[in-house]
Amino acid sequence: MKLVKDTDTKNIDIKVSDKEAEEAFRTILAWVGEDPSREGLLETPKRVMKAYKEYFKGYQEDPSKILDKTFGDVDGYDDMVVQKNISVQSHCEHHMAPIIGKAHVAYIPKERVVGLSKLARVVEVFSKRLQTQERLTMQIANTLMESLDAKGVAVTIDSTHQCMTMRGIKKEQATTVTNYYLGQFKEDLSYQNRYLRFITTRLKD
Repeated sequence: MKLVKDTDTKNIDIKVSDKEAEEAFRTILAWVGEDPSREGLLETPKRVMKAYKEYFKGYQEDPSKILDKTFGDVDGYDDMVVQKNISVQSHCEHHMAPIIGKAHVAYIPKERVVGLSKLARVVEVFSKRLQTQERLTMQIANTLMESLDAKGVAVTIDSTHQCMTMRGIKKEQATTVTNYYLGQFKEDLSYQNRYLRFITTRLKD
């Protein structure tokens, strides 16, 4: 699996074959007390390897390239653009346990805007890597701010960490919220307050 460099991680060129990954998962099956040779588990190492490729496909994508194409024909729109309830499916780097939640993203354009789907795709790329929620929140915000040359960016993530709900302290109802603000969102509390109202209030029909 080839890694793609971003602003927060070094590009470490480690090449591991699919076969080597399958053997590693076969070893884990034996380690937990299973028989990797029994019928129900014969294809499990290959299936897990393929699943992990999907879970961590963000290492093979450059999120800044997603934002290359922008649009200027927006009649001078210069207020915030807010996208709510973007699903987040990631894995924590400490236990490789799932992180499941939602992200809310906003930016204030200068002259150009980006396609709405691209905001969700940036969230997706960074989510499909081993993460801490704090770093994930900052990576999304910094990438949007730099790539879009925005006046301001705000990112909020609200998620459940299965390393807390399924093991250790086992607090099933615990959720974690992180916020990160840049530009006008950081400098002007009125923008923060409007953003927070947008993401917490359901618009009436």
